[in-house]
Amino acid sequence: MNIVCLDMEGVLVPEIWIAFAEASGIPELKKTTRDEPDYDKLMKWRIGILKEHGLGLKEIQDTIAKIDPLPGAKEFLDSLREETQVIVLSDTFSQFAMPLMKKLGYPALFCNELEVADNGEITGFKMRCENSKLTTVKHLQAMGFETIAAGDSYNDLGMIKASKAGFLFRSTDKIKADNPELEAFEEFDDFLAAIKGAL
Repeated sequence: MNIVCLDMEGVLVPEIWIAFAEASGIPELKKTTRDEPDYDKLMKWRIGILKEHGLGLKEIQDTIAKIDPLPGAKEFLDSLREETQVIVLSDTFSQFAMPLMKKLGYPALFCNELEVADNGEITGFKMRCENSKLTTVKHLQAMGFETIAAGDSYNDLGMIKASKAGFLFRSTDKIKADNPELEAFEEFDDFLAAIKGAL
């Protein structure tokens, strides 16, 4: 039995931190897992910048409320879910993701949790498990699933390479060049055909 594991940001929805960097006028917050492979280091750095500027969860959620899925993402997901089970595996946080999941028709989502003080300050974060995407894929395989995985960033490469089929979608030139064995797609129609072909 197949199960498809998809990254969320950059694949189905725009990058939340990039949108917030633009909305808040803090360009440093544009750094994502496409730039920094160490997620723990990246998040601690982001939380430090938020604290420095006196920004908290509410300000980020106000930006997220204005974000829509990438054009064609919901149709892609709907079509894929007619064929097979799909899990969105993301290193984002439930406090960020739920409004976006509503716009995508509530696919299954495995993500992390922010630690938030009563005043709305983001004080930390709790990862679901270490190496969450790869760990999840390995556990799904242990339960008898064959996984097909896709994403755009460094933190997706583990699950992509551990799966029976894996793809890059709208990734960076560097990640594509460093991983020439992975098929890379830019358009949802081609991406959907490749995944269906791997089922």
